[in-house]
Amino acid sequence: MTTGLFRTEHDLLGDREVPANAYYGVHTLRALENFPITGTPISIYPELIKALACIKQAAARTNHELGLLDKERCDAIVLACAELREGKLHEQFVVDVIQGGAGTSTNMNANEVIANRALELLGHEKGSYQYLHPNEQVNIGQSTNDVYPSALKIATWFGILGLVDAMAVLRRAFEAKAEEFKDILKMGRTQMQDAVPMTLGQEFSTYAVMLGEDEQRLREAALLICELNMGATAIGTGITAHPDYAPLILQRLKEITGIPLITAPNLIEATQDCGAFVQLSGVLKRVAIKLSKTCNDLRLLSSGPRAGLGEINLPPMQAGSSIMPGKVNPVIPEVVNQIAFEVIGNDITVSFAAEAGQLQLNAFEPIIAHSLFKSVSHLRNGCLTLAGRCVNGITANKEHLRSLVENSIGIVTALNPYIGYANTTAVAQEAHATGGSVYEIVLRRGLLTKRQLDDILRPEVLTRPTPLNLM
Repeated sequence: MTTGLFRTEHDLLGDREVPANAYYGVHTLRALENFPITGTPISIYPELIKALACIKQAAARTNHELGLLDKERCDAIVLACAELREGKLHEQFVVDVIQGGAGTSTNMNANEVIANRALELLGHEKGSYQYLHPNEQVNIGQSTNDVYPSALKIATWFGILGLVDAMAVLRRAFEAKAEEFKDILKMGRTQMQDAVPMTLGQEFSTYAVMLGEDEQRLREAALLICELNMGATAIGTGITAHPDYAPLILQRLKEITGIPLITAPNLIEATQDCGAFVQLSGVLKRVAIKLSKTCNDLRLLSSGPRAGLGEINLPPMQAGSSIMPGKVNPVIPEVVNQIAFEVIGNDITVSFAAEAGQLQLNAFEPIIAHSLFKSVSHLRNGCLTLAGRCVNGITANKEHLRSLVENSIGIVTALNPYIGYANTTAVAQEAHATGGSVYEIVLRRGLLTKRQLDDILRPEVLTRPTPLNLM
């Protein structure tokens, strides 16, 4: 019954007044009151809303084919779901991202919004559930326990596609810099000490390779979340579902989403096991760790401009200090570092939540979802930001890099095959003690001629395997 600004809805706890213009209902209202945790509604994750709409749309079609839902109500539910998939009414998904009840509040939020929009399409007022009910029609053959984890997997699949695309953008940015810097000689370092020469292009190519490897790892992990437990209902036995429901809804979901979904071979196992989420979270952590290492390198290589390494220049993005005029900080790598720290923490949360499941259900999938969605979304934004606002604008200090090579003691390693380990050690010790040039010390000691030295210390000899000419 609707009176003025409110309508009255009923559940097992009694009657409650729901805002008349709200598409959600009494179950969602109670969840709003019960979970004032983060202040962040599930609508912050549009992929999740779209995934829920895909499932409810597929369920309506399936139940109509099975003779459990008439065509008129089926069509209204399908149209309502199509609107959600287009991005409409997402603001009506108001329950908190962290919630008790194993995702029941999220499932009911979806059922109520879809039911009330379908009622409007049928010409009825919101809340007129005698014509189309959130549970009786929208939720036929379903339980939160199969809908919610399946929606998480579909939503995560969509998110992973976006993350892989963003990683490819960043990888190509590093590949372009590797090509641009391919002839710029520099010193490589191990344990923060001079090692042997390399090119700046070789250094940047490693960042591209690391990203490419992780793109592949993400694609592999994504295949694990293609396994759904739709048709499991409460614990995996399929109680209240039609015997043909599981294969039919899977087919409809594949058509709607374009994802190569499969039904889990054991629905009881699939309803309680969060292993796929743990695996995916681990891969996201791997991506984060390697991205953070790359950003550490960029910050170190650009340190200075006078008192640090100063080998590369990051594009200036903003003033770096309220007290030190002219200071510019590596703010873009710094923000990506912080994303990585968050993702690592999210992985710990997912691990604990997956472990804490008991018997036939894991009640902690909402925090798993929140953690995974944050990791995927923030990593995606971080990759695009790092590429567009940092890597694309990096320049090299060529002369400084060259002088570091020429003055480095590390180039004695290249002389080792020609003058022996003992001689190169003595040269290195003298250079370190006196500050002298390795080049000049070798000449003064008569260990090699100038022509021999110049030939050995050519960039193409120093930076790749070369047949030895022991003269």
